[in-house]
Amino acid sequence: MSKILVENTFLNKELLDKAKKDKVKLIFDRYKEQQPQCPFGLTGICCKACFQGPCRIIPNAGKLQGICGANGDLIVARNLLRSAAAGASSHSDHAKEAVLALLKISQGKAKAYQIKDTNKVKDFAKLLGKNNSQNSNKLAENVALEALEDFRRQEGLFHKSEGDYLNWLRIRATKERIQLWKKLNILPISSDSETSHALHQTTMGNDADSLHIFYSLLKIGLVDGYSGLTMATDIQDMIFGTPYLTKSEANLGVLQEDYVNIIVHGHVPLLSEKVMEWSKKLKKEAEKLGAKGINVVGMCCTGNELLMRQGVKFAGHVLQQELALVTGAVEAIVVDLQCIYPSLQDIASCYHTKLITTIDFVRIPSALHIKFEVENADKCAKQIIGEALKAYPKRNKSKVYIPKEKSIVYAGFSVEAILEALSKLDKKDPLKPLVENIKKGNILGIVAVVGCRNAKLQGFKFHEELTKILLKNNILVVGTGCWAHAAAQEGLMTPEATKKYAGDKLKEVLTKIGQANNLPALPPALHMGSCVDNSRIAVLIGKLAEYLKLPIHKLPIAGTCPENATEKSFSIGMFFLTLGVSTHINPLLPITGSKLITKLMTNDMEKITGSKMLIGSSPESAAKVIIDHIKKKRKELGWN
Repeated sequence: MSKILVENTFLNKELLDKAKKDKVKLIFDRYKEQQPQCPFGLTGICCKACFQGPCRIIPNAGKLQGICGANGDLIVARNLLRSAAAGASSHSDHAKEAVLALLKISQGKAKAYQIKDTNKVKDFAKLLGKNNSQNSNKLAENVALEALEDFRRQEGLFHKSEGDYLNWLRIRATKERIQLWKKLNILPISSDSETSHALHQTTMGNDADSLHIFYSLLKIGLVDGYSGLTMATDIQDMIFGTPYLTKSEANLGVLQEDYVNIIVHGHVPLLSEKVMEWSKKLKKEAEKLGAKGINVVGMCCTGNELLMRQGVKFAGHVLQQELALVTGAVEAIVVDLQCIYPSLQDIASCYHTKLITTIDFVRIPSALHIKFEVENADKCAKQIIGEALKAYPKRNKSKVYIPKEKSIVYAGFSVEAILEALSKLDKKDPLKPLVENIKKGNILGIVAVVGCRNAKLQGFKFHEELTKILLKNNILVVGTGCWAHAAAQEGLMTPEATKKYAGDKLKEVLTKIGQANNLPALPPALHMGSCVDNSRIAVLIGKLAEYLKLPIHKLPIAGTCPENATEKSFSIGMFFLTLGVSTHINPLLPITGSKLITKLMTNDMEKITGSKMLIGSSPESAAKVIIDHIKKKRKELGWN
């Protein structure tokens, strides 16, 4: 394996060499096999929207239109909207799973669960105009039914009337943004209708106006942000509890040779919470097999969910899911949905590992499927633990190699947790210390990092290096998803990291807040959760905007998706952009085949939403464009 791959994985060379020895093909190998990648796809000018093609726009050869007459601008716009719609439908499906679970719990149909944050249920019932005096189960039922309206509402789809838009947008967005979106005519009616409408709009023979399609792209950003991210976070907090500060460990060194190791991987915490519960109940069964117990660790965003609420150890990001199995020490990897490589079964078959799928529409050939439903959650979790226990005696000790690398991580920074930490400085006005330090320049600005890791960016360590540069320049970094894994493994989520990486002014602020909360300092990179928890960042930004009585786009804030890899991460980026947060996206989106769309995304959007896409293909260039943007915003506000 080359040095560049070793640097990209955060693991020692021995584990990569082991994969080669065990004849395991990894994502990096498959990426290499795909070279060179299609330049038409990379620039966005390949169209497969009908079966007359595929069509390619080749300006130098005079091929400026596809068979139907679509030009490069239209093809790029349609492709972009379809990608965003796919991402938004993924997050909305996630939210729907949580809402349906809440409904069944409130109706007594899912007895394995209980509502842990009843105060949040009451708060949302009030926001939604429901009777606040009813019992918590009835309130939860009403909240769930109102949430479901954001998937099935049909009124106003073609002829909008006042109030015909997402409930979660109405109660979570700032008034200034709602008025802007209303003026732009991009307020979404319902999630399922809008994502379906986007697919219809972009089929061959429909919308041929590239600018009009661009406005639909903004609308889909709102679908993702409110009926996807925000709703999923809020409902999961109601069921499992709102996260607060917790301490744990990160990296593949959290696997333990003398334990039955189970990895929970995916995004929805409904099953993984029960797997964790039953791992404790069945500890004696593991001991009978000669193990010390059952070690459940988290991968990707399921890992984030369990870490935030229970302090469960944090195994790895999306690019490490295959390597986790190469350790030879994993009895079972249990997956739900999203970011699951089809290659996992191929790798699991090289060892004793059981790959267990659990969601009906997510199947992998030869993997064991155990159907999960909230009504049978305990039975399902117990069965999964049983499969891991059966696999443990089959472990080949000669094939086991667990890397030693692991690091400490402080997590659980929900908006509520951040406000609680700030309240130790000012109980009556918790936001004041944060706002005052931003105004004075002690905190130059805030940058939100959307997760994902991209195999294309081998050797860059983009997340880690960009975060370090921003911290050195006194910028507070908050983020989610696979960035959280990367930052934790790099040691950026500890009080000690503040001393090592933060600029002097930022260090002083974080030390003061930390000491008020019985810590040496607050970590300089705040772990705010899983992919859907980018909503927590949006809520925090909204609170700052309302406190300052400023539109979001005027704040010294930026977003970054430094290793954009999925349709989901792109839809999150569109949410931030529509919210008014200028956002760096890398690798460059497939838009360069259209001068119109490229100009819209990188320049003209600023006249529409107050934000634009920032470009930087290295950590250094990305940091420069982000810092320049923040300084520009500060200058406009007179905050020198």
